[in-house]
Amino acid sequence: MALCLALAAVASSESLHAALLDVLKAGEQIIRLHPLLGATLFVAFAAVSAMIAFVSVAVVVPVAIYTWGQGLTILLLWLGWMLGGACAYGTARYLGRRVVRWLTAEAGLKRLESAVNGQTPFSLVLLLQLALPSEIPGYLLGLVRYPLSRYLAALAVAELPYAMATVLLGASFLERRSGLLLAIGLVLVAGSLFAFQRLRRRLKSDAFSASGPSGKEGT
Repeated sequence: MALCLALAAVASSESLHAALLDVLKAGEQIIRLHPLLGATLFVAFAAVSAMIAFVSVAVVVPVAIYTWGQGLTILLLWLGWMLGGACAYGTARYLGRRVVRWLTAEAGLKRLESAVNGQTPFSLVLLLQLALPSEIPGYLLGLVRYPLSRYLAALAVAELPYAMATVLLGASFLERRSGLLLAIGLVLVAGSLFAFQRLRRRLKSDAFSASGPSGKEGT
């Protein structure tokens, strides 16, 4: 939401917006000279952003939209996030916790591991993907050895709407449609919060079911 507010402020300033468009034009010219390399680097950057929390591909999305248009940018962004998720899963599954702890919040993973395993329903995995930062489910499901095909299916379904919304944000900024930009940002924030609350309730419900209707029975 902070990023949306910043973009709306820049879009409302004609001089700042014009200066940024000059930068985008320069970026477009470079990519046009090296189209395959440009697309490869964009997908790779999107993949890294799906593996490491403090890296965000949003800063280069406007350049991609300016160069390729919205449709191709959505596809490349979605493919990059899919690749990053698959790499996060593979890193956790085959390299283990020693590597994962350097890439994401280990304490958060440990809390979630008690609720997730190789037999976790697809609906819960999808909710994890919608509610949490994209790198966490990949590492988590790799550690518990969740089936790769089911994880990729959940990843594909969850990341597509986020890719579309991210590109719409970038397009709204380029067109200086601040109202639409803020509206999309609010929808994203509200949707993420809703998914997170649903996930919390689901995990609490599953934990209660596993422990029985009364805590006294376990004493």
